[in-house]
Formats: sequence, C-alpha cells, structure tokens
Amino acid sequence: MTGTDRSRRHSMAGPVRDVWITLLVWSYFTAGFVALFLPFYLLALILESNREKAFQRLNCSFYQGFFYLVRRLIPTCRWRIDPAIARVRGSVVVCNHVSYLDPILLISLFARHRTVVKNRLFAIPLFGRMLALSGYLPATADGRFGGLMIERIASMPGFLKNGGNLFIFPEGTRSRNRRIGRFSTGAFKIARNCKAPITVLYVQNTDRLFAPGKFSFNTREPNTVCLDVVDRIAPDDPRYDLPLDDLMEDVRTRLVSFKRP
Repeated sequence: MTGTDRSRRHSMAGPVRDVWITLLVWSYFTAGFVALFLPFYLLALILESNREKAFQRLNCSFYQGFFYLVRRLIPTCRWRIDPAIARVRGSVVVCNHVSYLDPILLISLFARHRTVVKNRLFAIPLFGRMLALSGYLPATADGRFGGLMIERIASMPGFLKNGGNLFIFPEGTRSRNRRIGRFSTGAFKIARNCKAPITVLYVQNTDRLFAPGKFSFNTREPNTVCLDVVDRIAPDDPRYDLPLDDLMEDVRTRLVSFKRP
C-alpha cells in the first residue's frame, strides 16, 4: 500500500467514525429509552402521586445516561461543569444557546426542572404527553395550548419556592455564530412575578461537539465543553428592579464579556 492510499483511508476513517459513534449515541434515544427507561415512566404514571416530579427526575437520569455514553465514546471531548451549578435551587436560569445539546445538558444537571418547549412538540403523540406530564411550558399560549400555559404560569411560584429551577434560553433559538442575540422578556417577567432569583449561565463549545445543522458528532477534534455560572441576581439586588430592558441588557452584557477563569 502506498502512502497516498494510507492517507486516503485515514481521511475516510474519520468521517466513518463520526457517523458510527453518532448512530450509537442516538440509538440510546430509541432502543435505550424503550429498554431501560420506559418501564419506569409507566410505573411513575401509574403509581406516583406527583407525576411531574417523578417524570422530571426520570428525564434527568435519562440524559445523565446520554452524556455518560457521550463521554465514554468521545474521549477527545472534555467537560468542565461549574460545581456551583449543583447548588442552584428555586431559580429562573437563563443561558446562551449554541447547540441542540444545551437544553438536554441542563436537564441532566437539574433533577427538579421546568423549561420552555416549542408548541409543535406538544402535538406529537405520546412524546407531547410526556412533555406535559413533565411540567414543561409551551413556547406560546396560542391555540389549544393556552390553557396549559396558564396552568404552568399559575403554578410557577410554588414550583420555584419548593426548589425547582426553570431554565430558559432568552435568545429563543440557537446562535449560528456564537454571538449573543437579543433577549425575549419571558424569563425575566416570570422571575419578577415569582420573586425568584435569576441565575445566569454561559455554555461553550457544545456547538463544536454537535454543530447546528449537522447529523454527526465531531468525535475527533479536541474540545472542552464548559458550563459556568456567570452571575446571580437575587430579588434584593438593586439590578433586580431595573427597568426590564435595562435588566436584560445587563445580563446580556455580562454574557458577551464573560471570560472563563
């Protein structure tokens, strides 16, 4: 075999490895869910008096398993999760958004959590029902999801008071260029209405591991995924009562200027 042949085979092996590992990881979402977790969801549906709490804990465990598999199969990627995140309770959590992995990473870190989900996902048979049972919020109150939105907002003060976290990506969509986009007001209005602290997180490099618009994970490039606490704005912080636009701009500025220690 010539050097050219070896080089060609080596260049082909990398993408093949990406696809192979990607298929293994995503198979966890199908066969792994059915074999390892579906029975526990069914038991929770039948036996648990607090189905929302039970489903949230199962969701957390499911995605912990997902990231355990990712870590084992993609050793080129390192993970640095701020230990302070484990102590976040009863907070509205806002974070920048660069990859599909961001929301499931936060689910894996918060056993008691709620988040906002696109309305169309609630319309998917069975999956939408699971989202509703998990206490998640539709993105808008349009159409038949208006009642669910009202119910979730009404119960939010008690949920946060009991230590649950609501996490929202205020940009509303993933950034394709890593720039922090404009914020929507929802997360900040909910925090103020519930008198809950606002915890600001910054995620880096999930888009290098799994880029928007791509099918395969990048399994070969050395990478470090980081998730850090940037700020915490308690109700007694003077910034908490700033005009809403000023509060959002303060948070956005801190995200834009954040440099990991």
